[in-house]
Amino acid sequence: MTTILQSKDYSGKAVLYMAMELSNAKWKLGFSNGSRDRSMTIAAGDWKVLSRQIDLAKEKLHLPEDCPVICCYEAGRDGFWIHRMLEEEIGITNLIFDSSSIEVNRRKRRAKTDKVDVRALLRLLQRYLNGERKAVSVVQIPTPDEEDQRRFNRERERLIKEHSAHIARIKSLLIQ
Repeated sequence: MTTILQSKDYSGKAVLYMAMELSNAKWKLGFSNGSRDRSMTIAAGDWKVLSRQIDLAKEKLHLPEDCPVICCYEAGRDGFWIHRMLEEEIGITNLIFDSSSIEVNRRKRRAKTDKVDVRALLRLLQRYLNGERKAVSVVQIPTPDEEDQRRFNRERERLIKEHSAHIARIKSLLIQ
């Protein structure tokens, strides 16, 4: 995954920062205006509720209705369809963070909850947008065709590994 740099400077402007922690059944949302935070959970893929929560967050955090919304979430199993929906359907600027670049203090034991993760993503997003480009790596979004090609290659690799495992298992059974 490659790093992509954003050219817009959002420092000093009214911005609604939004972070998402994604799972199969629910999405944990975190919102911030830079000084105050809000968080809530919605059903996964409920775009109408997501839009309402964005409007409500702008109201509760005393931001103008027309302020830009900048969202982020961790790269993972969901691929890039959520990114495309956020940008193309809802009109939100979205960044996907490379999960291996998110710093974690390995010495300190910490609670691992979606709420804690969302807050950490919000802080990273703010640091990144305020010019600290080394805070996190942003994933370059492939085109839908490139994503389909990746899926094909990954499936092929998985099948080859599975095939090799079956052959090894058969050989070990024949030796006994």
